[in-house]
Amino acid sequence: MRPAPRILVLGIGNILWADEGFGVRAVEAFHKAYEVPANVTVLDGGTQGLYLVQFINEHDRLIVFDAIDYGLVPGAMKVVEDDEVPKFTGAKKVSLHQTGFQEVLSAADLMGQYPERLTLIGCQPLDLENWGGPLTAPVKAVIPAAVDTAVRTLRDWGVAVAVRPEGAVVPPLLENDIDVENYERRAYRPR
Repeated sequence: MRPAPRILVLGIGNILWADEGFGVRAVEAFHKAYEVPANVTVLDGGTQGLYLVQFINEHDRLIVFDAIDYGLVPGAMKVVEDDEVPKFTGAKKVSLHQTGFQEVLSAADLMGQYPERLTLIGCQPLDLENWGGPLTAPVKAVIPAAVDTAVRTLRDWGVAVAVRPEGAVVPPLLENDIDVENYERRAYRPR
């Protein structure tokens, strides 16, 4: 019997540049809402770029949340799978981390560790210039649909994803008070 595939649910982006933080905030929302079995790793990849290749190499399948400039209306979500992913991540660079992620996929491929399945859940950003600002309303509004898409993908892959019980203590995915509640409360505290 074949062992369960190792799956990585990854959010990438920079929370300091408004909608550029979509991927990190989406993976954070996923982590808070759902429990996953031991063969699934949930990771805030931030802007680690090539450092992420070690995580890609350790997994068979990959789900990525990211802000991608598809040229659509702000807040539009687009899901791209398998062989279509690399051309989208390099189509129009939103930030430095995107180039790094395309390089991560290329490096994983060169090392013979390219994921057997790959799903990119992307969101069209509105604002990438607001240093320290939160996600804009249209981008923040798509996070529940993005999370639902990741859950549906995992279930299609045969993964038992469960809603966390109400009131469950959830270990933080993001440390140093950069989770969405602490970050936005600190950034927008009345002066």
